[in-house]
Amino acid sequence: MDYEKLCDKVLKIDPHIRFTGVLDSKGDLVIQKNRDDSKLLDPNEVKMSIHYTFERWTRLQNLAYKLGKEKASITEYEKVTLISLHLNGNLFLFSTDPNTDYMKIISKINSTITEV
Repeated sequence: MDYEKLCDKVLKIDPHIRFTGVLDSKGDLVIQKNRDDSKLLDPNEVKMSIHYTFERWTRLQNLAYKLGKEKASITEYEKVTLISLHLNGNLFLFSTDPNTDYMKIISKINSTITEV
């Protein structure tokens, strides 16, 4: 799958999408794309946020045998909503502005993933 193309396409789905990226199964950020005006975190803080996301994902996989594979995780903050979607053993990450209909965006992203 062409992750750069996916990130570019997803950024164009909705003007409220701030960030897109793909985290591989080792916790490395393979690619990231940002809306031009969207940076809330400096590069070290982005790494910290990615690390926390990866830790949460790996911990929850311990319950997958009971709950099934994680499909999505959503964390709402005052200034941003962070969302991760399971993507072929990796995580597709994106963020939106607050108070955005992210369920509608998730549906569009899932359709885009199947097209790329």
